[in-house]
Amino acid sequence: MRHHVLFRHNEKVKISNLQKPAFRKVPLRTVVIAAILGGIAIGGMYYGFLLNNKLSISHRLAVNLEAKNAQLVAEIESLKKQIDELQNEDPRAKNKEILATIAQMKDTYKKAVSVYEDLVDLREMSKSTAKLDQLYAISISILSQENYASASASLTQLSKDISTERSKVVVATVVVPANAPVSNTPPSSGYSRQTVNSDAGSFVVSIVSADLGSTKVIVDTASDSDCGNNCPVLPLATYVSRSGAFAGINGSYFCPASYPTCAGKTNTFDLLVMNKNKTYFNSANNVYSNNPAVIFGSGYMRFVSAASQWGRDTGIDGMLSNYPLLVEGGNIRFGGDDDPKKGSKGNRSFVGNKGNTAYIGIVHNATVAETARVLKAMGLENALNLDSGGSTALWSGGYKLGPGRDLPNVILFVRK
Repeated sequence: MRHHVLFRHNEKVKISNLQKPAFRKVPLRTVVIAAILGGIAIGGMYYGFLLNNKLSISHRLAVNLEAKNAQLVAEIESLKKQIDELQNEDPRAKNKEILATIAQMKDTYKKAVSVYEDLVDLREMSKSTAKLDQLYAISISILSQENYASASASLTQLSKDISTERSKVVVATVVVPANAPVSNTPPSSGYSRQTVNSDAGSFVVSIVSADLGSTKVIVDTASDSDCGNNCPVLPLATYVSRSGAFAGINGSYFCPASYPTCAGKTNTFDLLVMNKNKTYFNSANNVYSNNPAVIFGSGYMRFVSAASQWGRDTGIDGMLSNYPLLVEGGNIRFGGDDDPKKGSKGNRSFVGNKGNTAYIGIVHNATVAETARVLKAMGLENALNLDSGGSTALWSGGYKLGPGRDLPNVILFVRK
């Protein structure tokens, strides 16, 4: 019985021993060391990760820096090359080239304005300018592309085309009667249209003669005094009517409203003029003027080569300055040594005299130099060129040519 109990006791003991795990005591020191070593291992791994990451970033930075450095080196080399080129350049040659380009620009733009104003004058004479207008637009388009040489060449050709068309219009508008005299002698009085032979060729001339003994020559103006801009203008017929004249012609050069170069000084004229009311125009800026002039007195006409030779005498009937002086003392004054065909052809207005006979008229389809030769061939002693182009107008019992554009001043024949 005891043995059985003992057995059961032992069995219980065994069972008890099996149920409880067996633990081995580990020294604290060992545990601490193991923990430290583990931490060191983990830290080493993390450090290694960081180190590898930093090395990767450093590598990328190094690559980028190397690329930027190469780019900077290339830029430096390019700048160095440019500096070398600038150092090797001749600054005088470069400045000369720049100045030549500027001069070409100015000349081309100036030509563009001049051709446009020629086109405006042609429009005063003809309505058939559409083709020429288109060619002008093409020339301006070329100019806008800064191709100055091509634009200049185009404008030069256009100027010739305008001149050719103007000549056609002039010939078409001057219808010579079948029985028109071919004579170099101007009429003794009144109006005549005749063909005159000269050493420059044959030209049609429309001319009015008047005896200064019975005719007063006056200058009439639309303005009563000096005018700087937007000055009044009138048709030639209006001047003739209000002054009771029997003949008249356009006067001095002026700045028409249709010209771009006349902006801010529309219808002004800078030349010296004394009108029928004894008022002098533009006196201050003509004190030293070298432009010729004609003085109309009682029974005489006097021509001077420069307006500065004339004072401000109001005892005369009128005076007017313009240019050039065509004939003086029976000799050609303008274009005598040059080719008379130089310049554009058109209707050329003039005022002249032979003794006590006054003349106003137009040489048709002529250059200014040809006009001088024609008037010399007619025996005029003196003759002064007047405005022309779209301003040309001649009245003798009606318009013989014109009316053209409105005018700021005119020359009139009035019976005494």
